[in-house]
Amino acid sequence: MTVDVLTEIVIDRPRDQVARFAADPTNAPGWYVNIESVEWKTPPPLGVGSRLAFVARFLGRRLAYMYEIVELVASERLVMRTAEGPFPMETTYTWEATGAGGTRMTLRNRGEPRGFSKLVAPFMAAAMRRANRKDLAKLKALLERAR
Repeated sequence: MTVDVLTEIVIDRPRDQVARFAADPTNAPGWYVNIESVEWKTPPPLGVGSRLAFVARFLGRRLAYMYEIVELVASERLVMRTAEGPFPMETTYTWEATGAGGTRMTLRNRGEPRGFSKLVAPFMAAAMRRANRKDLAKLKALLERAR
């Protein structure tokens, strides 16, 4: 069973500002509820091939995983993938300018659970959707407050 969770939000800030902040991995622990830390495994700046080690808490478990940037179009799209662990995942951010000067940001997580994770995939999808909504709401609050 494939897990595919798509969430979006409109942030009242210009697209370049939203994308610059959200695409900077060092900011992730500040707006992702479950991410505890991010460590660069390749030197900055972020680009295709960059590798980042994340530590997160999800469903009461500590998760350590490595993301690799596989696509980056400045202020438009960022795609990163894990290749290891029980739940290989692809995360995609997109940013689109709205007519009112804001930004529509989408956050999509797709993956193919393996082993035990496969059995709880429907529950995981619902939990991911809730977490992603909280993450985007926190990002919106941070960026709109920073005016």
